[in-house]
Amino acid sequence: MERLHAYWRYDYIEAPKAKGGTIFEDLPKQNKDEENFILFRKQHCYLVLNTFPYNAGHLLVVPYRPVKTLGELSQEEREDLINLVVQAEELLQKALKPDGINVGINIGSAAGAGIPSHLHVHLVPRWNGDTNFMPVIGETRVLPLALKDMWLRLKNFI
Repeated sequence: MERLHAYWRYDYIEAPKAKGGTIFEDLPKQNKDEENFILFRKQHCYLVLNTFPYNAGHLLVVPYRPVKTLGELSQEEREDLINLVVQAEELLQKALKPDGINVGINIGSAAGAGIPSHLHVHLVPRWNGDTNFMPVIGETRVLPLALKDMWLRLKNFI
């Protein structure tokens, strides 16, 4: 395949970029949870759909306060973070019934952190046989459900 049309990406290209902070700081301040795919808020962290997912239903648990490492989180922030990871795991199990879930944190750009100044936890639902030639050879991911539809599906289980 020489061309894969992804017209939805143009909104991202034209979107105003965050000034001063990161997207993770800006999203919750907008109070547009549905538009920004924020599923749930706790005192110190929030749960959001990844808009550039590795797989359908890819979630992020994000502290409101930007920190680079787990050690920079307060005890209360750590508790909120791990409790929200557990809630996100339960949500994915109920709503999507995956065969497994990858949970990970990339600390530092060398470890793959796209936004190294703002730690976040990835939860990626996985199904037996969900990998095919597209990500391996075509370096392309195929998502079976639009983000808006995925947000609505997950929101129904909260």
